[in-house]
Amino acid sequence: MKRLLITICGRAGSKGFKNKNLKTFCGHPLVYYSLSAAELFIKNHPELEVDIALNTDSPALAGLVADQYPEVVYLPRGEELGGDKVPKVEVYKDSFARMEAGTGRPYDAMMDLDITSPLRTEQDMENAFAKAAGRPDLQVVFSVCEARRNPWFNMVKTVGDHAEMVIESNFTGRQQAPEVYDVNASIYVIRREFLVDNPDPILWHSKVGVSVMMDTGIIDIDSEHDYLLMEAIARHLYDTDPAFRAVRENIRG
Repeated sequence: MKRLLITICGRAGSKGFKNKNLKTFCGHPLVYYSLSAAELFIKNHPELEVDIALNTDSPALAGLVADQYPEVVYLPRGEELGGDKVPKVEVYKDSFARMEAGTGRPYDAMMDLDITSPLRTEQDMENAFAKAAGRPDLQVVFSVCEARRNPWFNMVKTVGDHAEMVIESNFTGRQQAPEVYDVNASIYVIRREFLVDNPDPILWHSKVGVSVMMDTGIIDIDSEHDYLLMEAIARHLYDTDPAFRAVRENIRG
């Protein structure tokens, strides 16, 4: 891979947590953590041509980004891509097509960084990118964390008036069951072929790979409780883990 597009995508408002993309997190705007990690990644890859784009229908978010990161290209999101029922892949494809048209050159892939995952290290980005670059057979690589429960061992579903295992098995220890992961939506690396040549918007219909991140570092911010809990975890990580601290200390402003 020689040319990479990094995207930050955020809608205005939020049903679960109002204006979550505009929140301040541990003293800095939430979106700045993704931009800081992206900046560290770019500094470590002088061999790559990298552009960063913000796709949003929120002028306030666009202004916040432009204030400290003027190099980020603002892509105003049209009404057809608004609302919470539009697949995010459609926003990815829109960003990719508009940036290729604007630069006049094709990208090899794009990497999307979710705004509500501020506890992402530069190494997490390195791992996902390396997995995608080293496996050309994979159309999509996304970040995951080790699941704390396993459907073959200690998860149940209700069936009528009782509970049953989600997947029936005779495992007597969790270590015997297949490894499973939680998709944390923090990082997506998607090859150009999927974004340009594939009309199917379902990521699972492509060949997918995963990149494992630290589980306690990722809680998707969908409520006030999530936000407060994640700030508490963040303060601990900034005090004890140099990789997380580096992202916070690199934030501009």
